[in-house]
Amino acid sequence: MIARRRLFAAAVAASVLIIDLTHEALAPTPFHHPRAPAALLLIAVLALAVLAAVPRAPSLALSVAGGVAAGGALGNLASALVWRAGIPDPLVHGGYAFNLADVALVLGDAALLTTALVVAWDHRQRLREPV
Repeated sequence: MIARRRLFAAAVAASVLIIDLTHEALAPTPFHHPRAPAALLLIAVLALAVLAAVPRAPSLALSVAGGVAAGGALGNLASALVWRAGIPDPLVHGGYAFNLADVALVLGDAALLTTALVVAWDHRQRLREPV
């Protein structure tokens, strides 16, 4: 069961990554934001940690949320490696420039937190049992 949720989370992350890179390739923009190599390494480690840890919880919804967040992180990582001038930000609204990976990170993190709280609430009795 864990392997199935992990595979599902990885598939969601790969889908988000592909959609983000495709959008950035097809929507040229003058806006780019550079990332430091240390930040890129941190992004990669956190994305892989989410993909490894989140599917251990007994919730497919949690795996989907983790996959969306990890896909956004991996999208920004891949964009930084592909576009040396910085990560393209083709979406502009109200003076802010961003990309689909940024949106996936925000929505995935919000869904991850919300779903984790719901799963913890549903399993609160098991959480109180002594180990």
